[in-house]
Amino acid sequence: MKFSKGNFLLCFILFLTMFFIPFVAFGNPAAGKSGSQKEKISTPKLQTTKNSFRILDSSTKQILTVSDQDFVPGAVAAEISPNAKSEALKAQAVACYTYYSRLREAQKKAPDPSLNGADFSADLQNGQKYLTDELRQKRWGSHYNEYAQALKTAIDPIFGQVLRYNGELIEATYYAISSGNTESSADIWGGERPYLVSVASPGDRFAGGYQTTVTLTEDKMKEAILSAAPDADLSGSPSGWVGTAKRTAGGSVKELLLGGKAVTGNEARNAFGLRSANFTVSYANGQFSFLVLGYGHDVGMSQTGAQYMAKEGANYRQILSWYYPTATLTATT
Repeated sequence: MKFSKGNFLLCFILFLTMFFIPFVAFGNPAAGKSGSQKEKISTPKLQTTKNSFRILDSSTKQILTVSDQDFVPGAVAAEISPNAKSEALKAQAVACYTYYSRLREAQKKAPDPSLNGADFSADLQNGQKYLTDELRQKRWGSHYNEYAQALKTAIDPIFGQVLRYNGELIEATYYAISSGNTESSADIWGGERPYLVSVASPGDRFAGGYQTTVTLTEDKMKEAILSAAPDADLSGSPSGWVGTAKRTAGGSVKELLLGGKAVTGNEARNAFGLRSANFTVSYANGQFSFLVLGYGHDVGMSQTGAQYMAKEGANYRQILSWYYPTATLTATT
């Protein structure tokens, strides 16, 4: 996807307008109608809870039970560097706690037998979704105390806060780097969610890893295409194997023709081993070249974008309000 300087400037101006808007409440219909407003939620002291998360370790098949207070720092540590800006750590903490609390609620209502009573599964041996204290010590080494304190300082004051829409916990998804704009859930997964819509995230463009390339030989390309579209017709010239792409408003591939067969952008991304579904492909000298923007599914909060906003002076409420518009920040009940 190509952006002109004008389009980029427009996105950047829209992005910066947030710093001139009084972010006083998430989803508050009265916002902007009063000259004197108070934030909807104050910063509470550390809340204590007897709740815990039950995680099925996909490697050992054992269930690890972790208190909510211990889970949140480990979940944040599994997602972003603990030396990130404090406001970005806070935003990630709220998103993590919301996302996994929602999974826990879902399991209570309709348990998945394959989880054996757990709330969700994760490869804990490799630090997927949650870093145990043992793994944190191993990965952080001599920085363990410093990083542990950074997480504690950021998370303790806001622990227990979650995001809701119409009283329900939202699906607070997040990922590494956006393509410059986030995507709507309706475009990527189907199913509209008012708090998961496309917003500008131009700060991601300055991140290392924002743009990547993947090159495949004709044989590898044929193998990848047939894995996504077994009935694809690849009898003609390789230059015609990849057809027209339909794109979302955010720029990601929504549908792509491979050998005359339609596949989704996510199916193509997985088949070709790409970091995101926002890509272009070209063919020359017997090779296919992919230019890929961003890293992840691009729905919800960009972790890189959140860190950029924090560096520019935004607080965690502003970050969350930007990436999850219409959601309300509340304390757990």
